[in-house]
Amino acid sequence: MDKLTIEVLGNTTVYSLREVCERCGMHAEQVIEFVDFGIAEPEGNSARDWHFTAAQLFRLNRALRLQRDLDINLPGLALALDLLEEIDALRSEVQSLRSLR
Repeated sequence: MDKLTIEVLGNTTVYSLREVCERCGMHAEQVIEFVDFGIAEPEGNSARDWHFTAAQLFRLNRALRLQRDLDINLPGLALALDLLEEIDALRSEVQSLRSLR
């Protein structure tokens, strides 16, 4: 299984709703739905003002793959993403601890 890892350090690039739609191949309504379920958390008061980070863009792409491949509903998708990110963090921590030996 191929694993895609992204680490964003000091990246100040932000993407508008329109750019997110273009980069992810999503409709604005779908992005808004994902935001409503906590799958992405943009900065800004309204969809017109939203700005997404590169990490959120990665999360949206990951969500799309999970939804496509596993046909998960939105609440389940939000939970799955949170759990996958927790697993990634724990793996990273284990790897750091192993390197201290």
